[in-house]
Amino acid sequence: MSNKECSMKLKTLLMGAIASAALAPAAFAERGSDGNVSIIYWQAPSILNPFLSGGTKDVESASLVIEPLARYDENGGMVPFLATEIPTVENGGVSADLTSITWKIAPGIKWSDGSAFTAHDVKFTADYCMHPEGGCAQLTKFEGVTSVEALDDMTVKVTFDKPTPFPYGPFVGGESPIIQKAQFENCMGAKAPECTTENFGPIGTGPFVVTEFKPNDVITMKANDNYRDPAKPAFATLTFKGGGDATAAGRAVMETGEFDYAWNLQLAPEVIQQMQAGGKGTPVAGFGPLVERIMLNQTNPSPALPEGERSTAKHPHPFLQDPAVYKAMSMAIDRPLLVEIGYGQAGKVTCNWVPAPAAVNSDTFTCDTQDIEGAKKLLDDAGIVDTNGDGVREKDGVPLKVVYQTSTNAVRQDFQALIKEWWAEIGIESELRNINASVFFGGDPGSPDTFQKFYADVEMYANTFNGTDPQSYLANGLCDKAPKPESQWQGENISRFCNEEYDALHAELTKTAGAEARAEIAKRLNDIMVENGGMIPLVHRGRLSAHSNTLGGVVLNVWDSELWNAADWYRIK
Repeated sequence: MSNKECSMKLKTLLMGAIASAALAPAAFAERGSDGNVSIIYWQAPSILNPFLSGGTKDVESASLVIEPLARYDENGGMVPFLATEIPTVENGGVSADLTSITWKIAPGIKWSDGSAFTAHDVKFTADYCMHPEGGCAQLTKFEGVTSVEALDDMTVKVTFDKPTPFPYGPFVGGESPIIQKAQFENCMGAKAPECTTENFGPIGTGPFVVTEFKPNDVITMKANDNYRDPAKPAFATLTFKGGGDATAAGRAVMETGEFDYAWNLQLAPEVIQQMQAGGKGTPVAGFGPLVERIMLNQTNPSPALPEGERSTAKHPHPFLQDPAVYKAMSMAIDRPLLVEIGYGQAGKVTCNWVPAPAAVNSDTFTCDTQDIEGAKKLLDDAGIVDTNGDGVREKDGVPLKVVYQTSTNAVRQDFQALIKEWWAEIGIESELRNINASVFFGGDPGSPDTFQKFYADVEMYANTFNGTDPQSYLANGLCDKAPKPESQWQGENISRFCNEEYDALHAELTKTAGAEARAEIAKRLNDIMVENGGMIPLVHRGRLSAHSNTLGGVVLNVWDSELWNAADWYRIK
């Protein structure tokens, strides 16, 4: 069977799987009546505090335990979780001048230790993340916030420094949950990463409670006896296995039936099809804003620099800020081939950082045709040539040699090998590194191998954002969001990109009302980032995961944590 036929077959299977999930009957189980549920993420969680890690595997595993005031559902709509309703101007929750939002907490919610969940915990969470020495990985959610006040035990008010038409950054989505004040109040600022007990076992309001956490390995959980719905969760215990690879994870659900849910099956279409033939599980897929990209370090990562100055704004990169270089690197890439070998129907060519929702998908660039000769000419015209005949071009005497790192994964290593070859054709030499995903996405400030520390010239990974409004996500390009030693190497601006026009335009976005006007600004921000070499987008990826045929209630969500409704999962008898 050809790749095209395999891809079409996979698409048919996935559409059937999605339809089946939509028609699944509701569960009528008592709490804990369905035994154990097992989840496998081949990127193993290293911490259960998403404020100290931007890694998806950490955010999603933590979402089983700690929750936000509101989430995004499978359609991208906002739904209350710990709040009574979504505040709006119409219901009085958002002030008429758009400078504040007031949340009402649902009555009767308890932490898993039995204590009351209150507005004071919400305020504390803001203080924790906004602490100047804390290095919060989710700080963009609090962009423009001047104060968070607990008006009473059940009411919290967030005030912004100017009219904010989209005030749903703080406390919305899996990346911005609430942590318990009583547990974390001695973990503020620089002490935050030192609180191992708290970071590995947060007290939460979610359906499960951590019983044991082995970093980069296994998490065991049990049903939260104080969960707000007395009939949920249906499962008494939960096993969350991390590590291995996507192939083993897929087999464990669809072939052997050892696990109930496997996340992010970054595998070729024919491999997914072969696994599903095992008869134990079903793949589920959907497209959100997830993009595989190459980040270009705007700063110098050379180990010859003093520790604490590598990959910081003190030392600009010697050649990656040159438009001829980064544009040639992009032109040399055959994106349709990457899609074909890596994702099939679960991937699309993209030139954009933010390809979804459709309203914010820019049409400024085209990048669906590889142009090796054009890339060579661009470099030649810029005077970046091979002066000594070794096949490597030089800029101002510096050879175009890059360290190209990513996480360990079969598809990513295939991409690395091809891109290294294409870049070699235009005179750029690549040293390939792949790092265990648990380490790469772990956020440990002491590790030299995290994607935030970025001790390489270029690095490849994918990420996304919660919800359908990209304002907070686009804040990842702001100058002051670059990881640095002073922020415990946390920060969302991984490229260390800094552009005055970008910062000013994002400020305009934060005060712009109207969906169409906001979408136009978002597209311009996307274009500035790509045009000025912050990254090279490669593939708009679909989320592809799999669940056991005996696991009911699964609703794939590409706009929030995939585990967003784990409280509703149940065993099909």
